[in-house]
Amino acid sequence: MTASPLATVTLFTVGPVPVTLPVVTTWGIMAVMAGASALATRRLSPDAPGRLQTALELVVQTIERQIADAMQGDPRPFLPLLGTLFLYLAVANLSGLLPGVHPPTASLETAAALALTVFAATQFYGLRARGLRGYLKGFAEPTVVMLPLNLVGEVTRAFSLMVRLFGNVMSGEFVIGIVLALAGLFVPVPLMALELLTGLVQAYIFTILAAVFIGGAVGTIERG
Repeated sequence: MTASPLATVTLFTVGPVPVTLPVVTTWGIMAVMAGASALATRRLSPDAPGRLQTALELVVQTIERQIADAMQGDPRPFLPLLGTLFLYLAVANLSGLLPGVHPPTASLETAAALALTVFAATQFYGLRARGLRGYLKGFAEPTVVMLPLNLVGEVTRAFSLMVRLFGNVMSGEFVIGIVLALAGLFVPVPLMALELLTGLVQAYIFTILAAVFIGGAVGTIERG
């Protein structure tokens, strides 16, 4: 754990670009998830699905159903982004339970990168679904007087995503670290179980909020 929650550890540089610990941890998580996905999906069969394939299909269908409920529309165009986002967040949030691993989502830079990804995706899907004129016109609803407030609200929603994810994951790591230092190895076990639940809930909330924002941009739900 770093001395300050806002501080990051630079491990090495690539030219003028510093590579920090959360970036390296994210690379490791991406490699593990890609390898696990390749192993789990190498023998898929539509005729005789095994237990693993059935479990994977259940996970995908559950995520797809949650996205459909949040967006009130066809979830398939958005499943690659939002499904990957949820799975990455779940793994990243829970990685802090491993000894010596600092979850990248407990760092402000990772939370900011994920929030900016959702912000960019929201604008992209909104422009693609409604066209430039129709999308920009949506910011002037219900009256043109609301245009500045709606534009500011679009930015602050991304900011709130960043703060929510960073604050919740970082505070959980901070509390477990303090209790571990004061009370020994076994006392924090209940807190770690709570942290497991919190990590999954935060991944769910972040993904659902992203689905709601994109749904508002493409017009499947009313813009919040």
